[in-house]
Amino acid sequence: MSTGTFDLDTAIRKIPNFPKPGVLFYDITSILTNPEAFSFCFNQMKELFRSRQLAGIAAVEARGFIFASPFAYLMNLPLVLIRKQGKLPGKTISRKYALEYGEAEIQLHVDDITHGGTYLLVDDLIATGGTLKASAELIREAGGNVEDIFGVIGLPFLPYESVLDDYAVHTLIQYHSE
Repeated sequence: MSTGTFDLDTAIRKIPNFPKPGVLFYDITSILTNPEAFSFCFNQMKELFRSRQLAGIAAVEARGFIFASPFAYLMNLPLVLIRKQGKLPGKTISRKYALEYGEAEIQLHVDDITHGGTYLLVDDLIATGGTLKASAELIREAGGNVEDIFGVIGLPFLPYESVLDDYAVHTLIQYHSE
């Protein structure tokens, strides 16, 4: 698969049977160790979002932080962290969401959201869309808006598009099977 002027597929390590048999894991750490690939990701993000009027960049714990933090810096925008329950010390709001086996909960500092502001929501990989949907709902509950969601990798065979159909979802590369 080729994306733009750089073949991002060649920079993504694929690990079969991880974390369980039958799963092909797409490892973004190989992007991080390849300065050309890492730079490509930010150049593409700038192209996609430079004309947007954003109040900030919201990042999903933990790998979303890797891409959102430098991008927020490059765009001179605030970074809002969406973290697992119990990791933020200030006044927070929470959202529970379903996992394959059980439930998880995420939080954000309510004061980090500008009322009426639009936030770009960033994660490294978009799979089922559950975490991102819960994150967008948290931002909305705090008074902000989410129009766009960005992930370096998208796995549309796990139909995240139907879960995130209220948002414009952008990925740099998609893999269409496990």
